[in-house]
Amino acid sequence: MSTPPINASKNRLKAIQADKQQPAVRIKNFDEVVLGYTEEQALSEASRCLKCREPKCVTGCPVGVDIPGFIGFIQQKNYDAAIDKIKERNSLPAICGRVCPQEEQCQKTCILGIRGEPISIGRLERFAADLEQKKQLVASPIKGLVGKKVAVVGAGPAGLTVAADLAKLGYSVTIFEALHCGGGVLVYGIPEFRLPKRIVQSEIDNITKLGVEFRSDALIGRLFTIDELFANGYQAVFIGTGAGLPKFLGVPGENLNGIYSANEFLIRANLMKSYDFPKSKTPIKVGKKVAVIGGGNVALDSARCAIRLGAQEVAIIYRRTRDQMPARQEEIENADEEGIVFRYLTSPIKFNGDQEGNVKSMETISMKLCEDDNTERRNVTPIEGSQTVMDVDTVIIAIGRTPNPIIQGTTPGLKTERDGIITNDTTFKTSLDGVYVGGDIATGEATVISAMGTAKIAAKSIHEYLSNPKNKT
Repeated sequence: MSTPPINASKNRLKAIQADKQQPAVRIKNFDEVVLGYTEEQALSEASRCLKCREPKCVTGCPVGVDIPGFIGFIQQKNYDAAIDKIKERNSLPAICGRVCPQEEQCQKTCILGIRGEPISIGRLERFAADLEQKKQLVASPIKGLVGKKVAVVGAGPAGLTVAADLAKLGYSVTIFEALHCGGGVLVYGIPEFRLPKRIVQSEIDNITKLGVEFRSDALIGRLFTIDELFANGYQAVFIGTGAGLPKFLGVPGENLNGIYSANEFLIRANLMKSYDFPKSKTPIKVGKKVAVIGGGNVALDSARCAIRLGAQEVAIIYRRTRDQMPARQEEIENADEEGIVFRYLTSPIKFNGDQEGNVKSMETISMKLCEDDNTERRNVTPIEGSQTVMDVDTVIIAIGRTPNPIIQGTTPGLKTERDGIITNDTTFKTSLDGVYVGGDIATGEATVISAMGTAKIAAKSIHEYLSNPKNKT
């Protein structure tokens, strides 16, 4: 067994920081901002782990990864065993190591965080996963051992997780994806500089090598209905189509040219690579002055894309304070370093246009936090007489998304709730036998790892359903 190195920081309470591109350089490219750990950095960070008898970090992980276990293997320089340990519970480690909000989940419960900085679990997960991708280690196909077919609708984080878990159990799994490539929000919503598309494709390739069949350009609800999937021999269906329908403000002038939903903007910038125009053949107009409405990760991603696409001034307009922003603190700090301006306690009330119908200005009103508000995020109320006007050339609205209603509208007997969320129980079973859900279409908009957590429960439920002799066909 190798002896872990002395922590390079000479302070067990301080985490090893990963290198990043400098702000002045990175705002001119779409390359990955955070460069990841070197082997020396990873070994130094892994050496900080206390090996707790009752590791709270594991309970903080939505998919239950054995965190001390994989970190222990890194300490021993047994990197193949480290990634194997992670993939016992997580089929997308290179993705989760980059985009999961570890600071609010596994790292939040790390004992070291009481007196200092918690273990950088996400950075270590990424280190192990990236090494695996470089070595191109994959599992052997095990398709068809059970002899039952499962249809997975949507190739986002939830769909990929269900497919991998069921394939490992021996089911014949087919993923139906509406777009021309897999990944869902991982490819159309998260920018290249946070999550390179080659990383997503590599993770998908590993899942297909388990024996999972992938069918692109297959919009369920149009190509096939859920009933037709059953008629075609599938004995269970998992719906993981996410939340891809954008919300809007409902204020005057919102239909002016130059005002985008974050969905459209990010799809053009990420999936269709407008940053590589004219080579990509997908242009997108970004003026000198850009305003992004919202305070989540999608808003931050939109703002950071805009500055890379040539905007001179980019402002985040958020109606609450920084403390209430749902975006990851790391991404807020990155955006701040890149020159993004934050206008807190501000809300748009009207957009004004020119004679050609292009947006030219935005009227806003100042907000204040409500007193004696015991809600998780304090409500706000407008301050009378505080209206201001700011010039804008482009506006991106990033205030949330809801599920697309295509499947709900083409599946008789499928019960739904608010905003098109499909009704489900604690096993993620729907109102229809053999139909299960997971991810944002089951819970509302949430994180990648949360979607994966729901999918693991659904995969277990599907296995139990298909293992019941009463359900044999």
